[in-house]
Amino acid sequence: MTGIAHTPRLPGRPRSQEVDVAILGAALDLLIERGAGNTSIEQVALRAGVTRATVYRRFPDKTALLIQAIESVHQDHAPDALEWPDIEQMLEHWAAYLSNPRNRRMLRRLYGAVDDYPELLQSYRNSHGRRRAAAEHAALRRSRDHGELSQDTDLDIVQQLLNGAVMHHLGTYPDTESADAIKAYFMAILQQIGYQPTAPHLA
Repeated sequence: MTGIAHTPRLPGRPRSQEVDVAILGAALDLLIERGAGNTSIEQVALRAGVTRATVYRRFPDKTALLIQAIESVHQDHAPDALEWPDIEQMLEHWAAYLSNPRNRRMLRRLYGAVDDYPELLQSYRNSHGRRRAAAEHAALRRSRDHGELSQDTDLDIVQQLLNGAVMHHLGTYPDTESADAIKAYFMAILQQIGYQPTAPHLA
């Protein structure tokens, strides 16, 4: 379930963290409420209580703003934050994230942008998406190395299967699903391809 680099700070007065939070929160709210195609810099500025110029000083365009707003709900910005020792812990992280209704609505808007604002999804995949995809693949490889998956398992296919399962869950299951239920959903799918979790171990 990786990022456009943060916009360089311009010389002069330091950014106000409160303003940053207000802008990102407004952008995320509008993305969820209206979708990427129907969200504008002007609307974000109005919702955040700032001027358009204030937004543009921080973000060069709407795509960069929306991507940063999406990333603002993640807690994995540190270089080593996305390093799961195995599938088990990766799925726990996914389930916790997907048990939040707001995150689910945001993801549906992100993936739905493929039609009304395709540059958002493409930019996200080319940046933050790549980092997360690499971390997912590494976790799958560790589990295969530990014997939880057959040695001839095609990890690319498993990764595609899991990401497809995320999309299916977002579109089919209620947003009130618990983290435990969501993890069980993923585990049931993996068990169909021979996944056999072992006792907890270190990476």
